[in-house]
Amino acid sequence: MAVHVIPYLICRDVTASADFLARAFGFTEEARRETPSGGLHAEMVLEDQRIMLGQMAPQGADPADMRPPADMPGNVATSGIFVYLEEIDAHFERATEAGAEIVHPPRNVEYGRTYTARDADGHRWFFTRPPKLSAA
Repeated sequence: MAVHVIPYLICRDVTASADFLARAFGFTEEARRETPSGGLHAEMVLEDQRIMLGQMAPQGADPADMRPPADMPGNVATSGIFVYLEEIDAHFERATEAGAEIVHPPRNVEYGRTYTARDADGHRWFFTRPPKLSAA
């Protein structure tokens, strides 16, 4: 069996986050179900790459439970999602039109063409066309 590393993003509202990720970044929802704690879990794909979304813990839950970056002091994120794509500029336009917060517009750097966006929950997304795709 192949190894898969799947980001699990904590969201305030899984439904709203899934809708946004579909509109802005092109993800397709494959599954959504309630969790035993009363929240929601969703699974989405972009081409053959999967992410999972989970509802943040309800008010009064253990403060050690996971929270989205937007709920942390200073909107501090400790991780980001790095996505390789071929069409960076078209993807950037789609994300901009859908209302994604653009942290850095498309630019050429030593590791390819890239832009950075943040979703409503504060997760940072790094969309990049590496040089090997640029030469193809």
